Amino acid sequence: MDLWRKRALRLVEGTEASFDRVKLFLKVRHGLLGPVYIMPYRGHGIPGEVRVVGRVLEEQMIFEPSIHDSRLRNLRAMTRRFLSAEVPGARVRVSFGGAGRVVVANDEGFFEARIEPREPAPGDKEWHDVDLELLWPKAKDQDEVKTTGRFMVPARGQGGASFGVISDIDDTILRSEVTSLLTMLRLLLFSNAHTRLPFEGVAAFYRALRSGSGRERNPIFYVSTGPWNLYDLLEDFLELQGIPAGPIFLRDWGGLKDVLRGMDHQRHKLGVIRDLMDAHADLSFVLVGDSGQEDAEAYAQITKEYPERILAVYIRDVKREGRSGIVRKIAEEVRALGVPMLLVDDTVEAAEHAASTGLIDAAALPAVREGKKADARAALLPWETT
Repeated sequence: MDLWRKRALRLVEGTEASFDRVKLFLKVRHGLLGPVYIMPYRGHGIPGEVRVVGRVLEEQMIFEPSIHDSRLRNLRAMTRRFLSAEVPGARVRVSFGGAGRVVVANDEGFFEARIEPREPAPGDKEWHDVDLELLWPKAKDQDEVKTTGRFMVPARGQGGASFGVISDIDDTILRSEVTSLLTMLRLLLFSNAHTRLPFEGVAAFYRALRSGSGRERNPIFYVSTGPWNLYDLLEDFLELQGIPAGPIFLRDWGGLKDVLRGMDHQRHKLGVIRDLMDAHADLSFVLVGDSGQEDAEAYAQITKEYPERILAVYIRDVKREGRSGIVRKIAEEVRALGVPMLLVDDTVEAAEHAASTGLIDAAALPAVREGKKADARAALLPWETT
């Protein structure tokens, strides 16, 4: 990074942090702080160490979405998401398995706690609850603030995990059209979890990957360069579409700070994926993405670093000019490492390959094919209202 960029970045970060903390101090002192709440994100871990993440925000009213919501209602909800007021320096107590610790949120209200429970998470259970309590600050008339978060520990033993899946989100499972700015903005601003569309057959394919050879419980991790402000929308989308739940990793969009840093999608994804690979060192992984951005480049790098632990790489072709040829060349390099990397036109093609190599049960293929047809029919239905 250029020296001037570093200096400008330090100035912007320092000014913003100071302003936010002074604003919070004045709100607390004069009783102007609105109700504060903890937004837990899905964490993950192994039996002896769990990672709990979340964010502390001033409460905002976002109405429960429905398929009948108008464009204007959706726009209002999205605006409120992006105007969320983070609480810098908030203190949160995190408790699980007879152990706990107090963590301090960063300047954007984010916190992460790594806990070594006295009673390790049971190896036969996948999802676990963790207790979260806000210690400071609170609104003037606010009593105790407690909530429950969840984290996933891949199940071991018979019926547990045989491999993990790391998947992109935008234009991999969720139609986002990130290669077309105007279309992307229209989808982002004027739709909700009920009206956003999946790629055809994705839900059935991911359920097949989760089940593996038949009765496994393979964990799925979702990694995106989208902002944390969209977390609730993505979580609802997965549930509504019947796509297996899993930890979702997004990024904090810093506006001018991102411009000064140079927004690097690949660096963000590589950092998250390396962390997952190291945290779950006993698992091999299937990687799924699309050709629109730099998923192929990121996955190729991960394959070079962990060649024995990548079982397959599937890249959906978004038909962006010039990208298909680049991805095919990258795929050749990855295959030279002994790892199959496929540029596929649709989910069925990826599922057929996965079945041929034993990653999924061949009996799941009819459901993937039917899911593709059903999703294609749903995409033709009108949903936009005035």
